[in-house]
Amino acid sequence: MKKILFVINTMGQAGAETAFLELLKKIDRSEYEVFLYVLMGQGEMCNKLPEYVHVLNRSLSSLPVLTDKGRLRMALTVFRAFWMHGAWCGKLCSIIQNLVSMIKGKRVQFSKLFWRVLSDGADRFETTFDLAIAWLEGGSAYYVADHVKAGKKAAFLHIDYKNAGYTRKMDRACWRQYDRIFAVSKEVKEHFQSFYPEYAEKVCVFDNYINQEVIRARAGEPGGFSDDFDGIRLLTVGRLTYQKAYDIAVEAMCILKEAGHNVRWYVLGEGEQRRYLEKRIAVCGLREDFLLLGAVENPYPYYSQADIYVHATRFEGKSIALQEAQTLGCAIVASDCTGNRELIEDGKDGMLCALVPGQVAAQVAGLLEDETKRRELGQKAKARKIPQGQEQLLSFLLKENDDG
Repeated sequence: MKKILFVINTMGQAGAETAFLELLKKIDRSEYEVFLYVLMGQGEMCNKLPEYVHVLNRSLSSLPVLTDKGRLRMALTVFRAFWMHGAWCGKLCSIIQNLVSMIKGKRVQFSKLFWRVLSDGADRFETTFDLAIAWLEGGSAYYVADHVKAGKKAAFLHIDYKNAGYTRKMDRACWRQYDRIFAVSKEVKEHFQSFYPEYAEKVCVFDNYINQEVIRARAGEPGGFSDDFDGIRLLTVGRLTYQKAYDIAVEAMCILKEAGHNVRWYVLGEGEQRRYLEKRIAVCGLREDFLLLGAVENPYPYYSQADIYVHATRFEGKSIALQEAQTLGCAIVASDCTGNRELIEDGKDGMLCALVPGQVAAQVAGLLEDETKRRELGQKAKARKIPQGQEQLLSFLLKENDDG
């Protein structure tokens, strides 16, 4: 029986992790033995892992990754990793070099700052796997490249690489170790190839697996909005991070309310920007109008009950939240950025706009009073064919491994 190892940074409630769980269901358990190592050792989706997956972590916590308790546990994990396997000077130098680089770029990202420490301080295994797969960029990619024994190695890119803040110095030529690199969209592939032209022949495009039948079934379950608001509901689903540009959304909402629109904006997700956003919401007088509901186990009833889904982000790989909104027939307003523009035909099955508050507000306002337009956009979004490339991709990966 062939042994496949997946390595993932966390099992937090996010799109890449959701796609990973769906992919696991496609693996033939009679032919392949599946192993998993979670670099951070935690995440609220840990309890959704199938029983047949062999988890290599000595302990695995379902503590959410973006709550205060979750971040504290992750900090302790980083601290332990720093002291594991020695090489303390090298780890410290890595942190300092990356920090200096981030400061020069005027954007410090603490998660990426410690990926090397986590990778170099993580558990090591003597098993030689037939195929090792780094499911995400950063820590998991570094770990599989440097510390996993495998006949074949593959990595997955779920993000616009340059905009996400990665650098060649941070990567330390880890991509040289991979036989295949799979990008979630054409633009992600192109951006990565411009960053690493020497690995162009290794890079292919794959599509996340979206289980539309399950999404539609779960949308009919109890849940969704519990307030008695009688106006137009806007919905956004995604972590409270810089990438998701909620600061722009708050400003756009200010414009909509000042124009007198009867609208309320709901956000499902958790993240490190919660306190910052709560302050901005309070300053703008939007405490009753821009609601941070936190992460929920089943977001799909909210999609089906919302009037407009807004996905105004700075960059994407290929948003699963956006594809879920399409699956459930939402009228969509999205920023014209990497990933989003591949999923929406502007004016036909969604509306694209520049990521500035005035443009976001204008596109939303145009749909607030036009129920017919909202319905037409939702119908066409629902009819849009979503590629299910991971099924073919999995067959390709495993066949290539068998042939090798």
